[in-house]
Amino acid sequence: MVWPFSPRSRKSIARIEVTGVIGAATRKRMLEALKEIEEKRFPALLLRIDSPGGTVGDSQEIYSALKRLKDKLKIVASFGNISASGGVYIGMGASQIMANPGTITGSIGVILRGNNLERLLDRVGVSFKVIKSGPYKDILAFDRELTDPETSILQELIDISYGQFVSTVAEARRLSEDTVRSFADGRIFSGEQAVQLGLVDRLGSEADAQRWAAELAGLDPDKAECITFDEKKPLLRRIISGSSRVNLEPTAGLPGLAMAMPALQATLEWLEFERSTSGLPLWLYRP
Repeated sequence: MVWPFSPRSRKSIARIEVTGVIGAATRKRMLEALKEIEEKRFPALLLRIDSPGGTVGDSQEIYSALKRLKDKLKIVASFGNISASGGVYIGMGASQIMANPGTITGSIGVILRGNNLERLLDRVGVSFKVIKSGPYKDILAFDRELTDPETSILQELIDISYGQFVSTVAEARRLSEDTVRSFADGRIFSGEQAVQLGLVDRLGSEADAQRWAAELAGLDPDKAECITFDEKKPLLRRIISGSSRVNLEPTAGLPGLAMAMPALQATLEWLEFERSTSGLPLWLYRP
């Protein structure tokens, strides 16, 4: 355990890893970890991001916490395989950003999707009677098409959220908003392209980012310890993660199950995210 104000924390680098889609659970974990890092007075933070993005509000709260903490310690973001959309947004809370040459990043923009099951419901003979207080109370209802006025309302919402994203990137990267808008059209690009655009400072691995964080904090990069603030996973995920390391032989009766379980869990988590965020504006890369 690292106690507040201990010599160990003052001579170490804190590390947080953001993986998968960003939602309420990510926000809660991140805010708790950042508070602990601040209390223990770490001089530097390595923020490892491997995420396609996620919900707007949760990304904004994480970014705000990082931005506030940036005045008290050095923060270096390391973009992994993918750091797109909301992943980029929280990266803007770092003092410096490093990416691998082949990192998939960008996808700056907003997306909102709803489910239209009107044809399916017609086939099975299901319909709904709706009593509402205003014409737009059931906007994005899954049993009918959007009307033109509803499309305009949602587009305005998306445009405002997009403007917030552009403004944050422009401020963090010291770019004009016009410059940001020139490449913030939803496209993705590599880490190498991101450096050319000014979205990323340097190319390098996570190890390079860790050394950079140590140097910025005035620590010896060869001696500074890196302390990871792990995600506290639910029991089911811990069991599944553990089972994935077990080599199940055919005689075990369930050949290949251990290899399939992590993929199954990831699929279930993604479906749950789709369900819970239907109709919400998202800063998310969705190929």
